Amino acid sequence: MKYWVLGFLFFAFSNSFVFAQTKVSGHVYDSNKQSVPFANIVFVNSTIGTITDENGKFYMESDQNHSSIKVSFIGFETKTIKLSKRTTYNMEVVLEEEAASLDEVVIYKGKTSKKNNPAIDILRKIWDNRRENGVKKFKQYNYDKYEKLEFDLNTIDSALVNSRIFNGMEFIFEDIDTSRITGKTYLPIFLNEAISKVYGDNQLNELKEVLKGNKNAGFSDNQTLIAFVKDLYSDYDIYDNYLKFFDKSFTSPLSRTGINVYNYVLSDSAYIGNKWCYNIIYYPRRKNELTFKGDFWVNDTTWAIKEINLEVTKSANINWVKDLYIEQEFDVLNDSIFLITKDYFQSDFAFNKKEKSRGVYGKRTTLYNNYKFDQRKDKKFYQSQVDPYNQDIYNRDDSFWSNARMEDLNKDEQKVYKLLDTLRTVKAFKRLYNVGTILATGYVEFNGWDFGPLFSTVGYNTIEGFRLRAGGRTYFTANDRWRIEGYGAYGFRDNKFKYGISGKYLVDRKSRLIVSAGNRRDVEQLGASLTNTNDVEGRSLASSSIVATGDNSRLTSINLSAFSMQIEPRKNFTIGVTGSYRTLKPADDDLFSLDFFDPDTGEIKSEIKQAEIATSLAYYPGRKTTGYGVDRIVVNDGDYAQLFLNYSVGLDHILESDFEYQKLQFFYRQPWNIGGFGVLNSSLEVGKTFGEVPLGLLSVVPGNQTYLSIQNTFPLLNFYEFVTDTYAAVHIEHNFNGRIFSRIPLLRKLNLRELVGVRGVWGELSDENIALDASGFLQTVGAPDEEIYWEYSVGVGNIFKVFRIDFHFRGNYFDNPDARDFGVTGSFGFYF
Repeated sequence: MKYWVLGFLFFAFSNSFVFAQTKVSGHVYDSNKQSVPFANIVFVNSTIGTITDENGKFYMESDQNHSSIKVSFIGFETKTIKLSKRTTYNMEVVLEEEAASLDEVVIYKGKTSKKNNPAIDILRKIWDNRRENGVKKFKQYNYDKYEKLEFDLNTIDSALVNSRIFNGMEFIFEDIDTSRITGKTYLPIFLNEAISKVYGDNQLNELKEVLKGNKNAGFSDNQTLIAFVKDLYSDYDIYDNYLKFFDKSFTSPLSRTGINVYNYVLSDSAYIGNKWCYNIIYYPRRKNELTFKGDFWVNDTTWAIKEINLEVTKSANINWVKDLYIEQEFDVLNDSIFLITKDYFQSDFAFNKKEKSRGVYGKRTTLYNNYKFDQRKDKKFYQSQVDPYNQDIYNRDDSFWSNARMEDLNKDEQKVYKLLDTLRTVKAFKRLYNVGTILATGYVEFNGWDFGPLFSTVGYNTIEGFRLRAGGRTYFTANDRWRIEGYGAYGFRDNKFKYGISGKYLVDRKSRLIVSAGNRRDVEQLGASLTNTNDVEGRSLASSSIVATGDNSRLTSINLSAFSMQIEPRKNFTIGVTGSYRTLKPADDDLFSLDFFDPDTGEIKSEIKQAEIATSLAYYPGRKTTGYGVDRIVVNDGDYAQLFLNYSVGLDHILESDFEYQKLQFFYRQPWNIGGFGVLNSSLEVGKTFGEVPLGLLSVVPGNQTYLSIQNTFPLLNFYEFVTDTYAAVHIEHNFNGRIFSRIPLLRKLNLRELVGVRGVWGELSDENIALDASGFLQTVGAPDEEIYWEYSVGVGNIFKVFRIDFHFRGNYFDNPDARDFGVTGSFGFYF
């Protein structure tokens, strides 16, 4: 701030420039001292304005010098207020009701009619012409794109400055500034810049973005952080019916369904540039829905948007985000086509939505320039590279950035580079960074070795009793070409030591050819999933949960060795081949039996020895990953389709292997965003085993005897309640994201989210496989072949923002031994 004062004095006394800036904030009331939400505030003789929030408060600023503001709202007399100084905070504005509307309750509440409303007439013209504007009007297009991402600490006060957490880092507070959107003080802490060339083909429905340069402050070459931030602020089109932010679908004010959730008011008309435009104000009809408030200017001939502002209301059912503000600007090409030139996005992340709560601003500024059209590219041009990383892109010199930036960095942004370079040398910052890393990854970092994951240190099951586990992995950088992982565990009831060790190496970056090998000796719940592979690093959560319902003694001791190769010939499409050898035997012979008749001698054996070769195909359309080492991190976890096909062949008489068989498995998962109605998650699993195999090699329908919600399991099935050699399972779950609860007055403020689910499985078990079982166990359990076994559930999520509870109901097979007809599971998680 001291530089601002010095600059002002210099300009004032030099008479070379006139410094002009106006800031104003306040509270709008009616004559009864009640707050007036969504009132319109503008600087007189300008198009710069804002809208009061749900509490009637506002903040507004301009780089120009303004002498008065105008305050208006439906049903009230418009009020013009003179400003006596450039900065006027905490104004109190009282609006008087119009005489003609004193008795009209609907108007007083701000509701607007859907009929005979000129604003909605204009909205319909926008719908009719929205496909005729922007790059969609051309066959092909390309343009330059400059993107700037920034994070700032906000609400800086003396309590924060003097906090112990910043001991040794007080120097960072020497220069703070004020947000032009909220009026809060803030301190920049992270900055990333990116220059790209974007190519699109509307005929081929293809889009490709080529990164030309990337630069970030304090975290050089950190593609993971950059990728997560960019996914957080993914691109959007305001003309779409729904805009997706933070895994939530917000109804666009330009949506065809907008008239059901927004009020629209035709407020003004004026020239913007040389185009005559109408100004329309919009605000939500109801609280707690995923909607915006704001205004937009629309041209009167093309019905294209010239400027638009969107701000999420504080009552919106979204966690950890207190404010979200968007503004976009468009320019005219050839006197008729409007193309976006600027997109500004700001969010305020905070633990709660109280006015004075501290948080972190996340800002994204995107500028577009140098549009060119109808320059055709071959379809191969749009194919994504498996490994597009180029180190030079992340190490551009200053001259590149001076020429490439579409706007200069301001003084705060220039300061970030120097600030974070300095912070990295401060011990206090290093300690803070290490704590954050542990919470984010579950590992404690040492020099080249990570200890963890800490979250799996303690477990419990019937066989082992309490179980302690300690492990780690090699870790020099996020892009290591090789990695070794291992763990050791001890059960205090069975007094046995278990372990697992594996290693993998990235042979070729371009094709992502990876070889891996390992060995694991442990106790496992085989019936925890249907579609599985011989992964030496994996372990079933079902066999080590702290609390379980019913008996969980049917555990298996496994000794698994595997060698695999995997290649990615096209992005998100992988081919893998795995050779494995495993031995399976009961973890406790007195509690569970895997006895079978040897197919060659007829004698009874209790230990299965099996060699197997498996070939797998996996495809993840829409998956976003970061990193170019042997391990990559998925950026948009759960937000893309998954298809997996596995073909396994059991080899007999190799290393004393017992059985010859073939197994075919297919898995398909698909999330569906259904606009304002939430998200539907669906999955399908089918499989069949050809040949005769014993219990230990059959497909067990996955039950869940824990109180934790485990994906693709049946919460009311006990382990080994159904065993199959042929199966088909479907899981469907819909999250309404609070759409129903938001319309119930007593529940509205809790921001709860309703979920419903249904799941079913059908399966068969052949007489030949039953005959192989020497324990008689398969005579007492069966497969769901008479009718499809099914369950349904209802759930409530977002309890205290972190907890979800589900209530499950059994649909049939009530006569099964120890059948549970009702159950409850829960889970913790941080979700927007």
